[in-house]
Formats: sequence, structure tokens, C-alpha cells
Amino acid sequence: MNLLAVTNYTEILTSAMSWKLHNAMWPGLVGKEENSTEPPITLETMLDLTQNSQNSVGGYDGVDMFLFFPHLDIDAQEDDIRKLADHIAERGLNVGTVVAPIWKETGGGSAMGSSKDRENFILSVRKACRYAGILRDHGVRTYGSIRIDSATSVDEWIKNPAEGTRLIAQTFQECGRIAADHDEILVAEGEICWGGMHSWQDMLNLLEETDMPANVGFQADLAHTYLYMLGYNAPEHRLLHTGYTEEEFWDAYKHMTDQLRPWTYDFHVAQNDGTVHGSGDHDKTGRHCAADDSNGKLDITRCASYWLLNKHGKPRKEIQHICWDGCMLPNSKLLQPSTWDTILSTMQAIRTQYQQTHH
Repeated sequence: MNLLAVTNYTEILTSAMSWKLHNAMWPGLVGKEENSTEPPITLETMLDLTQNSQNSVGGYDGVDMFLFFPHLDIDAQEDDIRKLADHIAERGLNVGTVVAPIWKETGGGSAMGSSKDRENFILSVRKACRYAGILRDHGVRTYGSIRIDSATSVDEWIKNPAEGTRLIAQTFQECGRIAADHDEILVAEGEICWGGMHSWQDMLNLLEETDMPANVGFQADLAHTYLYMLGYNAPEHRLLHTGYTEEEFWDAYKHMTDQLRPWTYDFHVAQNDGTVHGSGDHDKTGRHCAADDSNGKLDITRCASYWLLNKHGKPRKEIQHICWDGCMLPNSKLLQPSTWDTILSTMQAIRTQYQQTHH
């Protein structure tokens, strides 16, 4: 399956020679609440932490951003968006993937909900395409995708799986047509908390039913996809059982990535300790750990190669940058410069190692 779009933007995407290294801004927001022990971290602080992280090899090339308050206003005037783009560019950073605020709490709605819910979901994607397009026209953004999910719970989806998947696919198709009009690619992040996307098999079924590979693909996250193999929220699709061997792990990993890699346009580097974390809409989602967490279960560099390299062991042209996702890490960890230095070194190791890694 050839997943490359035929648009000018995607031609630009495929011309990059090596992956850019990005830091996600949304860990400063996800799971954070005002007037709590874990208040939101400002965009400016997150940009500072990113810009200031350097070593002998280099630093971060850019950031991925969440298009919502308190970081950003998706309805901002074009002049204000361009001023933000100027500010990021002046720091020597690019913008890559942006997250569309497709959830009810942020103005969107369930992709398998009422007509109004789905209209709001689609409108959020349309707004995200506008915002991302302004960044691209400015020049601060020359690669990256727009991240979405189903914005519905597993409990809701499981009431009627076939109908739920059909409706989500229809919503994704509408959004995919909007993305095509804006020369954008949408990526659905596989998290076990989102109905119809909560297992590797259900995610694959949804992508195939949507059937718009040039404009609706997959965002792979090492932490979340590890939980896919453990069968959280979908034990019928479990690939690993308690006490699995290393050989069993890599056999399962190859099976999962062989199914989802052809759809993958966007990639999150992450670590996971095999447990789940979250509340509300993010109930039972992947617990992101620090890159050097002693409880981490993943060989980050080797796992990354399964998503980033094609069957010939060469870098996949569909992916132009890799981004660290540290959602749910406490502020005490996020605000330590050493956290981002360790992450930077981890991603630099991936970028170096892919030239020699074959599987």
C-alpha cells in the first residue's frame, strides 16, 4: 500500500534526509489543573525547557503543540498566529504535529455521537487545518500532521461495536476530505482509552474502514502500543501474557507493527512501565515514564526501529520527525532540565542507530 499523498506538501515532507527531534508541549497541560498540586505549565516555560536543552550533538529541532487554552487559541486571528510563529522561529525551533481539540470539553464532540457532536468534531478539525496551514505558510512548519482520536469512551463504543466503528469512520472520512483540501494528514493516536481505537486490531479495523490512507493514518506511541500488546481494555486482542519471554515480546511486536506501520505517519518516543494511569476521558491510558525510568519495560531504540524503518531496514519517508511524549509526568519531573536532556539524548541515539538497525 502506498500511503504517500500526491500533494505538494507531502512531496516536501518526503524530501527530508533525517528525522527532526521534537518536544511535545501538551505534557504541560494533560492531567494538569489550576489551583492544584499539578497546575498547567505555560507554553513559554515549555519552550524555554526545549530551547535550553543542548548537548555536544545538538538540541531539539522543534515542538509539537496542542491547539487549545491555556497554551493556544485555535480561533486566534492570523496576525496573532504569525506572531507566535515568529516567536518560535526566533528560538531556532520548528512546529511539527499539532493536536486538534476534538473533545467535547474543548468544543468538539464524540466521533460516533449525535449529529451535533460529529459536527463539532469536524469543525474542530477544520479549525486545526486552518491554524496549521497558517503556520505552514509562515514557514515555521514544513512537516508534521494533525492528531485526532475518536473522542469517545470504550464503554460507549462497546455497546454496539460495528455501528460505532462505522460512525467513527464516517466522521474520519469527512475530516479526511477537509484535510485533503488543506493538504494535511490526520493521524489517529492509538490509546487504549479511546473507543474503536483501544486495541491494535480495532485500530486497524477503523483505519481500513475509513480507507483514506493518504489523509487519515496512525500516530504510534511506544507507551500506548505496548499496552495494545498486553490487551488492556481488549483482552481478546492480547498478544502477550504474564511472564512472556523476550522472544515472545519481539514476535508480538513484529506482528503488531507489521499491521499498523504501513498506516503510520507520526511517531512518539516514550517509555512505559506496563501499568495504566489516568482518569475521566483518559481512564486507563498509557503511563508515560521518564526515558531512564528503572521500571521501564521497553528497549526504546530497538522498539522505535520497528515503526521508523521499512521492511528493508531503511527510514520510512512518511515520517519526518519524532517527538517525545511525557504526558502524566509530574511537574517536579517536567520542570527539571535534566529530564529533557535525557530525552534529547535518547532521541539522538535513535536517530544515529536507525542507520545500522535492521530487523
